[in-house]
Amino acid sequence: MFFLAKTKGIKLAPVQIIPLSFLITIVIGALLLTLPVASASGEGTSFLTALFTATTSVCVTGLVVVDTYAHWSFVGQLIILVLVQIGGLGMIAIASMLMVLIGKKFSLTDRMLLRDAFNLNSESRLLSFLVRVLKGTFLVEGIGALLYAIDFIPAFGIKKGLWCAIFNAVSAFCNAGMDVIGPNSMGDYRNNPLVMSVTMILIITGGIGFVVWFDVVEKIKEGYKKRFSPLLIINRFSEHTKLVLSFTLILLFGGMIIFTITEFNNSGTIGNMNLGEKLVNSLFESVTLRTAGFASYPQENLSYASCMVAYVLMFIGGSPIGTAGGIKTVTMFLLIMNLRTYVSHQNEKVIFGRRVSEDSMRKASAITFVGVVAVFILTILLLMLNPVPMEDALFEVVSACATVGLSRGLTSTLGIAGRIIIIIAMFLGRIGPISMVAFFSRDKMDSNKINYSEGIFYVG
Repeated sequence: MFFLAKTKGIKLAPVQIIPLSFLITIVIGALLLTLPVASASGEGTSFLTALFTATTSVCVTGLVVVDTYAHWSFVGQLIILVLVQIGGLGMIAIASMLMVLIGKKFSLTDRMLLRDAFNLNSESRLLSFLVRVLKGTFLVEGIGALLYAIDFIPAFGIKKGLWCAIFNAVSAFCNAGMDVIGPNSMGDYRNNPLVMSVTMILIITGGIGFVVWFDVVEKIKEGYKKRFSPLLIINRFSEHTKLVLSFTLILLFGGMIIFTITEFNNSGTIGNMNLGEKLVNSLFESVTLRTAGFASYPQENLSYASCMVAYVLMFIGGSPIGTAGGIKTVTMFLLIMNLRTYVSHQNEKVIFGRRVSEDSMRKASAITFVGVVAVFILTILLLMLNPVPMEDALFEVVSACATVGLSRGLTSTLGIAGRIIIIIAMFLGRIGPISMVAFFSRDKMDSNKINYSEGIFYVG
């Protein structure tokens, strides 16, 4: 399973193995999708189209150059669904699950690789964490599929309805944003409370992170046994859980309010809806921009003000150790906290009574800086090689880098160069730009042993 780490004569660090595992999965998926049996027409698909589709599946992005429901056969859609599931959980996690099932023991290298794949700080109870992640994932996806089936089976029949339910549940939980319903994505269900609610819950559940799941469930169970009040149970959540949940709620409902205001009279989006429908679809837009990619109305109809908000929400994305992309909520909050403490002349960054380490602050700054640079460079390249309106190009690149999957109708019109740029953006977004930098870096630990005299630099 971890043959990349153990090949004779080749020593690869986890930070190198993880991107390679995604890359290998993408190439294998692309080759499978080129087969005639994978297309609805029975003819082979071009490698670039297959590569784009495999990349968007493994990177759980959702941008597509051909319609998933129309171009691909059931076999092709099944391949895509497997790639989405692998991408959502990570190839290392899937391989680890197989090792658990066959009873193979984990070496220290395996544990370190799995720890880095989940972006955890410790190796303690790692296998237990993996098993809980897999059980929780399949349980939530299963419940989501059953709820979807209530609407999809009457609409499409048992066979197609059940397939649409399963595909949508996995895609929504993994924040992939792909569907096999039809050409309008969630547009045909914008007034359907069940489908809209299930989709939003799956997106949020996958995006808040597995660590938050387990902390909430454990504290609620403990609180129920000891008959704690709801407020006391919430107070017992870890500082990470409190931060993720509170900042997520602020972003979701803040986005909903802004979209309701900016799109209130826009007939191309929510202008012709009643107030309740406007609020629900504005909330859905705010949720789906957190790297999910489903759309209840065309994104090209968004006003420029809404586009600006969309750029920010997409770039932030979901939360750590989950299925979402973006720089993550915690990263963004740490940047805000760093600014606040500097302006207020505070010595330490404290969140919910806990000090934030300087290493975490540096990591947050590095992730954001590299992410911004990646978006900037890729947008320029896209504008140079595939001339399109700037707002559409930026939307496309941010969506790809944050693995969102929403588009202003640009994806299918891109030429070869444009598609390659978006493929690169999606891959960078899934593994993280900072991981790609580290991939090509050599070990520079020795340089940290040298102490230099402090210099005087004038900043600002």
